Amino acid sequence: MSGPVRDWDASTYDRVSHIQQEWAAAVLDRLPLRGDETVLDAGCGSGRVTAMLLERLPRGHVVAVDSAPSMVEHARAALGDRATVIQSDLLDLELDEPVDAAFSNAVFHWVPDHGLLYHRLHAALRPGAPLVAQYGGAGNVEQFHRTAKAVGAEEPYAEHLAGWHGPWNFTAAEQARDWLEAAGFGEIRAWLEPRPMRPDEPRDYIRAVCLGPHLKRLPEELRGPYVDAVAERMGDPPTIDYVRLNITARRGG
Repeated sequence: MSGPVRDWDASTYDRVSHIQQEWAAAVLDRLPLRGDETVLDAGCGSGRVTAMLLERLPRGHVVAVDSAPSMVEHARAALGDRATVIQSDLLDLELDEPVDAAFSNAVFHWVPDHGLLYHRLHAALRPGAPLVAQYGGAGNVEQFHRTAKAVGAEEPYAEHLAGWHGPWNFTAAEQARDWLEAAGFGEIRAWLEPRPMRPDEPRDYIRAVCLGPHLKRLPEELRGPYVDAVAERMGDPPTIDYVRLNITARRGG
């Protein structure tokens, strides 16, 4: 089911991902936990947010999953034995035992097939278990992508980027509700939330977080100049026009 694996600069992501950490705190507040559960972190990244989840589980455990090799390596080093870190595409996810809850932060918009994704998550959960997630929804980073596309249409980048639409899957709340219901979830809520943000380290942030797919298409010598050009057009300080799609649901019996 999985396609080519995109790796990340895990160390830089871990350093600059204050925005994702801020989002995650609000998402975790919506996850009902006693503190002794086993919880799936679906797309754990560098493990920075997974550590926040572990703070809510003093007697529990986390199964942390990510497809990027550098993220998995970083998370394993950071989290220790209270987390089982697995390298897997979420569309291929199969767990040995079902978990008591699932959490995900800023991940699902990288997954091409949300219908299959929610079926995989349903299979990973115990009956009645909650799913709480947040990811890029309809309208997310539209202005940022217009800027990146405009730079990519110019020389010397056009040969590699002109006409390319990227791997993102930003969807509406209604679509998420339909997919969740079809997968067997109930008690479904889904809503969009505009969250424009200003990163603390703009250039490193947009390189490591926003432009990874673009840079993968460029030869090495054009990557730095492309990041510089996009960062310059974003203004100082740049604001990234995030729109988040929040979901809460429970696995049916």
